[in-house]
Amino acid sequence: MDIEPFPIHIPDTVLADLRARILRTRWPERSPGPAWEQGTDLDYLEQLLGTWADDFDWRAEERALNAFPHFRAEIDGTLIHFVHQRAAKGTGIPLILTHGWPSCFAEYLGLMPLLTNPEAHGLPRPAFDVVVPSLPGYGFSQRPSVSTYATIARMWHQLMHGLGYTRYGAGGGDFGAGVATYMALEDPTSMLGIHLTTPELGPTLQPSDPPLSEDEAAYLATMHQWDLVERGYSSIQSTRPQTLGYALNDSPAGLAAWILEKWRSWSDSGGDLDTCVPRKFLLTLLTIYWATESITLSMRDYFDNRWHGAGLAPGTRITVPTGFANFHHNHVSEGIPPRPWLERLYEVKHWSDMPRGGHFAAVEAPDLLAQDLCGFFGMVAGCDHRSA
Repeated sequence: MDIEPFPIHIPDTVLADLRARILRTRWPERSPGPAWEQGTDLDYLEQLLGTWADDFDWRAEERALNAFPHFRAEIDGTLIHFVHQRAAKGTGIPLILTHGWPSCFAEYLGLMPLLTNPEAHGLPRPAFDVVVPSLPGYGFSQRPSVSTYATIARMWHQLMHGLGYTRYGAGGGDFGAGVATYMALEDPTSMLGIHLTTPELGPTLQPSDPPLSEDEAAYLATMHQWDLVERGYSSIQSTRPQTLGYALNDSPAGLAAWILEKWRSWSDSGGDLDTCVPRKFLLTLLTIYWATESITLSMRDYFDNRWHGAGLAPGTRITVPTGFANFHHNHVSEGIPPRPWLERLYEVKHWSDMPRGGHFAAVEAPDLLAQDLCGFFGMVAGCDHRSA
């Protein structure tokens, strides 16, 4: 596998065009009723876009991103971008961490110093060799015509073996949790364990399975209610992503409104996103989506997994040791998954109920997530973290 360094650079012409488009935004009428009730608040978005146009220093953020070692490799004919940083001392446990939607690789960069040099940050060993790829079609990764949990899992195995690792761990949230799950299904012998921060996949129940407990039934009822009031984006993206893409790819205001409404709703924000996620990070995220024109490609994850994903067959069970960090403090709660529900699918060896943090745990609570990763993989890996 050919691997080449990949410095990030967005041309000045792209940044100038972005600013000009922001300044030409044609704003809609303010919605009636409380702020955010019908979607992204007008006052919030006007203020944020003003910062994006005139006060956000992309070049400073670009330099900060390039302080990490970036690479691209061709896997099955697709160029995949990833960050790869080895342990500061000795041999690290190889660990691949995968983001979800609407996020990007930058979500996990705050974990890099904590995991590659845990002792320097008051965390217990082990240290890690950390690999953070961009999902196909996100940011600086190309996207094949079809991309599902299963196809990405196979690509990630090729990437880790191509980097010289024989056994490794995987983790992530949202789509990243689905990819980690399929990595455990596709090649369990290569996996030390998987660590999840959201329950992306659940068991496919059979008539012969034990009946649901009260907690499990309550959780599924909560998820059904969440689907009714929050799942509209998924219905669109899993049926007509291209139609939506025309608007989001052409308007910075539209892109920001679509993405940040989810960051506010799914994070431990209490309704105020500024309390848990720095604006510089959000504007970096938006600039990456805008400059790479990747929003439409990213939304196809919903279409491909719905129509081309095989799904988990009834009776499927993940035999790889699994850790779950339960960051359930969403502003609009998806519910708290009971451990017995996930144990129907996973070999759960480690469970943590977190005191804070929501859907985007790596940004909201990197200290808690790093500590949990160290604890889980230190338990399951022992000394078995050799590389080829």
